[in-house]
Amino acid sequence: MIRHLVLFKLNDGVTRDEPRVIAGAKAFQELAGVVPELEFWECAWNITDRPIAHDFAINSAVADKDALKRYLEHPAHQAAADQWRTFATWVIADYEF
Repeated sequence: MIRHLVLFKLNDGVTRDEPRVIAGAKAFQELAGVVPELEFWECAWNITDRPIAHDFAINSAVADKDALKRYLEHPAHQAAADQWRTFATWVIADYEF
């Protein structure tokens, strides 16, 4: 199994209640029912206000590197990520467990 973690930081001046941000979060929330490679999926907004905290997190799992590649290339994933590129930066970690 591979764990795929992503932490998003909204760009300066961007807020969670903007329509584009709400749409981006919804696009990721809906991936669980759309991308068959996802064996585990959760995403949510950060609930703390610490300065080092990121704003939105994805915690997911896929079977192997091939499944991860298919997930990353899936049109629904690409569409969701494209939305976030306009208002956030992120860090990613993928590891086997």
